[in-house]
Amino acid sequence: MSRFRQAISEGDGISVVPVLQGAVEDLAALAEEAGAEAVAVDLADVERVRASTSLAVLVRGGDPNEASASGADAWIVPFSEEAESVVARARELDLDCAVEVRDEETLEEALERVDPDIVLISERGLDDDEEDLERTLDLLADVPAGKLVISEARVSAREQVVALENAGVDAILVGAEFLQGSADFGSALAELTGR
Repeated sequence: MSRFRQAISEGDGISVVPVLQGAVEDLAALAEEAGAEAVAVDLADVERVRASTSLAVLVRGGDPNEASASGADAWIVPFSEEAESVVARARELDLDCAVEVRDEETLEEALERVDPDIVLISERGLDDDEEDLERTLDLLADVPAGKLVISEARVSAREQVVALENAGVDAILVGAEFLQGSADFGSALAELTGR
């Protein structure tokens, strides 16, 4: 099992994966202290994060070759027509892929065409009539057993994290806007991880 999949599938409860921006070296060290299982960064920040933490690194952006060369453990792949070929290339490079979906139709097509080990249910761009966590909880029932599920949802309280954990979500990708907007990044993250 790869490093990223191991990080989010082992241990007690749901894994909290903070998205880091800005002073990523300092934030990665704080994330590790606060109980994060992995961190997510832009492609350009992987080397800087690697220097300050032993946590698994998830990256968004670039292509599989760039993500692998950067030293990332996993890569977010928005589902598209090209997903089959890019996921195949990532697997050749031993790079975990979190295939990003936003609706039932895309999830169904991703499962059929790519059969991802990790499904990332994104709640970015919620419709006006959708509530936080609703998309994740609705799509979760359609994810087959044995797949790891990451929710990219707007969470600001431990209760939301626990609700996702109880529903069967393996990890939550916590946006930089919440954590880095807080007065104390480490304390805000520790609250979410339950430390």
